[in-house]
Amino acid sequence: MSDCLKPETPETPESLLADLIRLLTVEKRAADVYAGPPQLGGVGRVFGGQVLAQALQAAQATVADGKKAHSLHAYFLRGGREGTPIEYRIERDFDGRSFANRRVVAAQENEEGIAVPILNLTASFQQPEVGLEHCDAAMPDVPGPDALRPDMEQRRELAEKWADRISEPQRAMMLRPRPIEMRTCDALHWMSRAPRPPYAHTWFRVIAPITGAADTPELHRAIITYASDYTLLGTSALPHGLSWMRGELVGASLDHAIWFHREARADEWLLYATDSPWSGGGRGFNRGRIFNQAGELIASVAQEGMMRRRAPR
Repeated sequence: MSDCLKPETPETPESLLADLIRLLTVEKRAADVYAGPPQLGGVGRVFGGQVLAQALQAAQATVADGKKAHSLHAYFLRGGREGTPIEYRIERDFDGRSFANRRVVAAQENEEGIAVPILNLTASFQQPEVGLEHCDAAMPDVPGPDALRPDMEQRRELAEKWADRISEPQRAMMLRPRPIEMRTCDALHWMSRAPRPPYAHTWFRVIAPITGAADTPELHRAIITYASDYTLLGTSALPHGLSWMRGELVGASLDHAIWFHREARADEWLLYATDSPWSGGGRGFNRGRIFNQAGELIASVAQEGMMRRRAPR
């Protein structure tokens, strides 16, 4: 979840992509210590996908023998604050011939100036190899991205429809330009009050082509990690007809896991198919499968989040 707001300046697809690449480019400060930049104009709480992607980028920077990240597992400990850099400290737990493992602690200074952990992440890396193959995950039969309207058009319409029911910060959050273009096949939790089965399908890609020196598998993997935190937790809200956007729920991501099955480009359309088999005890559990347009499964995702009904005022 995020409360980030962008400043009201003219944006182009290229500038939005450049901002995202800058955001996901970590700076080495010392041996196995990296810093992630804050979101430009960010306000409130840091988007969880940003911390996940920056932590992965820091871990990837310490593996230089051709091994590729094949999975990550993370726990969100505290909400990060916008406007303050995040420090990532790496532990090199294992370096083998085929696999390597990195442990990352993301920390940020609180309002008292004390550095506190906000996320723990472990990432596993593997030397690419040929092996036995099977896939029992069929791509859902949903409309392609060219047949769907951009989510931003629907956001503008809903912001006008709800003009007398949402606050100015909520309106700004709905309408802020995003570096990830999304096209939704279904009504997401913030689009409708009608309870519906806990399934959602959304196409996504970065808003402009990635070219030049930035065009690396590591960056594409980080962007897919960043985008994997969109729409996921909201899937568990669908059967209840409630929404964070409308202020009806209080929530936060608790953990997040991704398994990368094959390389993919984040500037080509990818289908994010999510489902939620369970919610209860103030938590919602969600799963995600990411497919390329050829119907190949490129990643699997799982997340549990806090999900509580907000007490009416």
